[in-house]
Amino acid sequence: MLVTVTYEPQLELAATGAKSVNAEQAVSIPSNTDATALSYLLRKHPERVQKFNAPVGDIHVFYPEVTPERCTVAMLLEADPVGLARNKRFRGDAMSLGHYVNDRPYAASSMLAVAIGTVFRSAMNGQNEEFPELAVAAIPLQVEIPAVSAVGTQTDLARTLFEGCGWEYTEEVLPLDPNYPEWGPSRYRSITLRGLIPLSIALRQLYVLLPVLDDSKHYWVGDAEVDKLTRAGEGWLAEHPNRELITRRYLLNQRDLVAQSEVANESSIITAADSQAAKQGPPLRIQRAEAVLETLREARAHTVIDMGCGPGALLTRLAADRSFTKILGSDVSARSLEQAAKALNLDRASDADRERIELVHGSVVYRDERLRGFDAMVLMEVIEHVDPSRLDALEDAVFACARPTSVIVTTPNVEYNNLYPDLAHGSARHDDHRFEWTRAEFRDWAETVAERQNYVVELRAVGPDDSSYGSPTQLALFRREARA
Repeated sequence: MLVTVTYEPQLELAATGAKSVNAEQAVSIPSNTDATALSYLLRKHPERVQKFNAPVGDIHVFYPEVTPERCTVAMLLEADPVGLARNKRFRGDAMSLGHYVNDRPYAASSMLAVAIGTVFRSAMNGQNEEFPELAVAAIPLQVEIPAVSAVGTQTDLARTLFEGCGWEYTEEVLPLDPNYPEWGPSRYRSITLRGLIPLSIALRQLYVLLPVLDDSKHYWVGDAEVDKLTRAGEGWLAEHPNRELITRRYLLNQRDLVAQSEVANESSIITAADSQAAKQGPPLRIQRAEAVLETLREARAHTVIDMGCGPGALLTRLAADRSFTKILGSDVSARSLEQAAKALNLDRASDADRERIELVHGSVVYRDERLRGFDAMVLMEVIEHVDPSRLDALEDAVFACARPTSVIVTTPNVEYNNLYPDLAHGSARHDDHRFEWTRAEFRDWAETVAERQNYVVELRAVGPDDSSYGSPTQLALFRREARA
């Protein structure tokens, strides 16, 4: 699987009708900037071929051309066909050749999207110390993907999706076999995109739309995918004419997840889809939120911080319980805070509710004096998104600086992943997870932090319990001990 991105400052786009998808970001580019600046934006050296190891395969990054006038970066994902054949998600009928003869190692798919997120994560954030203006500027880019699958009746899906983003789209239908033209065309297209767009948004569009085109993700799709879609879709997805189609296909038409995604644009967290799902047992995300609420009540917490609150899934539940007299939601994403404000109806809230509920921009790894003095802080499915090297900073910010009376932490139990048939062996539940702990690893971390910070800790299980693998979610309740 291959994708190339070319930055050509003098690329002529006026005649093509290509447009910027985010016109307010079309800031002026410094006159002394040339095409080689692309390597600085991507943080990948142009004079070296770099190799990265990932669960999806080996990722190679190199530059076929580097000149002041034109710079091209290529990312090649070398997937393991044998590993794919052993992947439960693609096995299908045991008597079928489908899991041995397939296009997964060759055509653009969710695996290519994961590779983009793995090696270009910093560029996707739109921040750069060397070229801060260029990082947010709409620049002339060309993206080439040699093989994209067009399955079924939606053969124009790629055109629909990318043209909806403002790209100039061209494609070449690939023959079934170039040596036998009489066999006719295949279902594959080689596509080229040209447009005026910030590099960060271009990468995030590929990150979202490749799995949408694939419509068969190689990893387990859970509620964390909603947060990932929210983050990657910031700045472009809300205005896309096919936003609902993208959301449905990205979340594999799982109605409760699609409904949760709509919390970003609607005011209700409980939907008909949630109610229907509840007839077959509450989804894990609901069981987890209810477990957190019950633990807060047990801890007799009245003032609560939801750290890493996202678009407001827990905040709306806290707001509905008047026993919580002061609620603070904090998140590193400004977009998530806007979504949370909509979910909470803060624009129509009374003065009393405005004083009761506050949203602030912050990070779990930085000290913040605004977080002092609360009864409890909740980190619900947050810690696994933090780089392991930053866990000491998280401990300092939460347990030493904010130092609430109680801290509640939930995180996936990686052992339970063995019970998810659609999750590849060794893969995380979410490709933004920096790690996933076993029960023993979580216990070791929690007990060490509690001892260092003068807390006592109790570990609990959330969700169905398996005799061998435990529960899908593990919860730690930290209680601060009185100082002698």
